[in-house]
Amino acid sequence: MALTGLQIQKLLPKTNCKECGSNTCLAFAMKLAAKKADLAECPYASDEAKAVLGAASRPPMRTLGLGPEKKCLVGGETVMFRHEKTFVRQTALAVTISDADPRALDVATAARDYVLLRVGEELRIDLICLRNDALDPDGFAEAAREIHRATRLPLIVRSGNSQALLKAAVALKGSGSILASADPESLDTLVTAAKDSGHALAVTAPDLDGLAALTGRAAALGFEDLILDFTVFGQAERFQTATIARRAALKHECRELGYPFLAFVDEADSAGGMAQAASLMCKYASVLAVPGFDPAFLAPLLTLRQNIYTDPQKPIQVEPGVYPIGEPGPDSPVFVTTNFSLTYFLVSGEIENAGLSAWLAVPDCEGMSVLTSWAAGKFSGASVAKFISERGLGAQLTKKVVVLPGYVAQIKGEAEEGLPGWTVLVGPQEVSDLESFAKARLG
Repeated sequence: MALTGLQIQKLLPKTNCKECGSNTCLAFAMKLAAKKADLAECPYASDEAKAVLGAASRPPMRTLGLGPEKKCLVGGETVMFRHEKTFVRQTALAVTISDADPRALDVATAARDYVLLRVGEELRIDLICLRNDALDPDGFAEAAREIHRATRLPLIVRSGNSQALLKAAVALKGSGSILASADPESLDTLVTAAKDSGHALAVTAPDLDGLAALTGRAAALGFEDLILDFTVFGQAERFQTATIARRAALKHECRELGYPFLAFVDEADSAGGMAQAASLMCKYASVLAVPGFDPAFLAPLLTLRQNIYTDPQKPIQVEPGVYPIGEPGPDSPVFVTTNFSLTYFLVSGEIENAGLSAWLAVPDCEGMSVLTSWAAGKFSGASVAKFISERGLGAQLTKKVVVLPGYVAQIKGEAEEGLPGWTVLVGPQEVSDLESFAKARLG
């Protein structure tokens, strides 16, 4: 029977030392009850607590840290579907490079430097996947060393030759990379190498029973920085296997399968590869290596990842304020929108595209869109008027024109009451019509 947070707290030291990352022992106990923390995070847990709680407090899926400082976190998921609660650790993306490619170092550097800016966030890749096609263990290790030195990114070193992986492990010591992959024959040797060099280890077997046996063996050796590499034949089987493994870990507490999942997309066709990659990101790749470096391939994946792993209860938002767009002056109009990032960037972008210089007033709407914030009572004519007055826009402008979003035309009257001396206009419902609106109504 599962223990409650209060019952678990009684077994904790009650020192409130904060060394576990929680402010109090009760807060940590609540995390343990929800399986969002591991008892090992408490440095002062008694033998009694370990005996009673132990494995029962462990989260259903292990969180794995990659990189030299373990800042790239994967795994740690607690639900099968995003709408049940939320997904918490976004898929780590890697681009695959061959050690036989003479341009490997240049491609890796270009991939590291690629940045997609979307709704105020910089989206980047997380790892480089180096594939051992040249079949030279020493050359493979040297290529891995040079790529890491140039990019400072963790690597996935992928080889069917355990000697190549052993040499790469030493070359990449301290980088927090992934050795891919250990099979039943090479597991013991590669566990030692991964442990000594500070890497994670991918494990692979012909089926889930074999995979569970391998992770059990690794755990018995005192090593659990593992990631699952399923052996499958086709996309349908991959989905089925990933779903079964995740369900076994989350719903049936199968500890042997409670690890992140690594997937490789080797499809050369861009359309087929994109379909595979997008599907794997949804179900359930924790680390995903895509073929080569192609910004046109990466951009939609990075956008998809941002959409999937944005917590719907905590929308991306910008800081409330008054933002200058172009070179606004005292006679420039004031547009109003909410501080939901997507809304802000769409409106500001269309103002720029229209060649306008304007002020963009962004009150605090808790990151909600226009209609949502209006329905929630966070965006009204009175609140808009109060925000504009508090920011002192009336004293700065000689031509006092404010443009409200078209979807909330009903707040115009209230805004006019709160902004005497201002001309209050209702803008278009769609931002794409903003340019034509400006020409017709703003001269």
